[in-house]
Amino acid sequence: MSIANAGKRLLVWAVLTGVLLVTGASAESKARIVRLSEVQGDVQMDRDTGGGFEKAFLNLPVIEGAKLKTGDDGRAEVEFEDGSVLRIVPNSELDFTRLALGDDGQKLSMVELVQGTAYANISPKKGDQFTLNFGRESVTLTESTHFRASLTKNDASLAVFQGDVQVAGPSGEVEIGKKHSATFDLANNGNYTLAKNYDVDPYDKWDQQQTEYHNRYPASASGVSSPYAYGMSDLNYYGNYFNVPGYGMLWQPYFTGMGWSPFQDGGWAWYPGYGYMWVSAYPWGWMPYRYGNWMFVPSYGWLWQPGYWNTWYPIPRVVNPPVRTVVPVPPVRSRATVMVGRGLTVNPVAAPPRRLTITPGLAGLGVPRGTVSHLDRYAKQAVKSSRPVVVTTAPPPTTSGGWSPMPSMVSAPPVPMAPATRPSAPPVRSIKPHN
Repeated sequence: MSIANAGKRLLVWAVLTGVLLVTGASAESKARIVRLSEVQGDVQMDRDTGGGFEKAFLNLPVIEGAKLKTGDDGRAEVEFEDGSVLRIVPNSELDFTRLALGDDGQKLSMVELVQGTAYANISPKKGDQFTLNFGRESVTLTESTHFRASLTKNDASLAVFQGDVQVAGPSGEVEIGKKHSATFDLANNGNYTLAKNYDVDPYDKWDQQQTEYHNRYPASASGVSSPYAYGMSDLNYYGNYFNVPGYGMLWQPYFTGMGWSPFQDGGWAWYPGYGYMWVSAYPWGWMPYRYGNWMFVPSYGWLWQPGYWNTWYPIPRVVNPPVRTVVPVPPVRSRATVMVGRGLTVNPVAAPPRRLTITPGLAGLGVPRGTVSHLDRYAKQAVKSSRPVVVTTAPPPTTSGGWSPMPSMVSAPPVPMAPATRPSAPPVRSIKPHN
């Protein structure tokens, strides 16, 4: 083979490789990942790994093809990038058949209610499209609306709390207005009956409590400019932002001390096409592990720096970690879910000296929001499990896929800063129950 021919073949190979890489990157960029934002009782998820349904836990990523179901006492909430949510009650199942981006960047979501009851509080941005299929009926939304859909063997029903909903099915299209409802006869070609009101469901109150929580601590309250809203309510509730000289606006959870690490509690979950993803067990543990950086700042401890909104990180970025830090390591070449639990550590000075009001049966990680301050519960859990843990670990070997099974350590020189003192913990905020 002549040198000229070899050069031509190499050039063709390089061009084809570039095309494949661009195509792969484009295809990957159209995939979306949303968040399991609330877990109560028996909740299971099929992550499309081939292993079927497994026990679900807070902050698990939800990808296209995933399935979510609840048992006799289970409740769950899924939060989308714009803050829209889907909630399911006991003995319900959702299939996430499509989570994609359109050619112009619009978000295209399609979810099927297989059984049970789902609450949808959807606020799509311009161009976005959300579709919920239940039975033989379909609802496609481009405007803000809040409704409840239920499905049994014999019929399907839909009750509208806010907005107007257009339902399409075998019997045609029907528009259901605010505070109206419709029942569809599945055995009779989907023939429907309209009503100018709707029956109250026992879980309407829980849905209202969840909605109140997100409305009370919205993404806009943070003062941080972000194109995403999911997880922002938790940051506004469980911590605060403040300006650190030399670093800018940073966020820190309440009740944490110098011995605390953001990687003490959580787990590694394996996803096809993505590998292992770090899943934080903290109730605020979504946004700080998917965007921006964690950094250790002298006199402050670990803080989260918002930013890097164009990249979704399955493994958190860490800047300037201390020499001794907690680094959870998943098994290499394994698809098992690995949990890491070392307990919270707190600064006794920052821990609230106040008496904490706790209602038996509530839990800070996946508890009904709105019944009593689950921030109080979070604080008490931190105080009770205050045991500093500092572990020195060497970087583990990478897998054959090339990704590092530990938080991504970013080498960066220290940023000069003026002496500062740690801000005191703000008052505990609480949510009053609905009557």
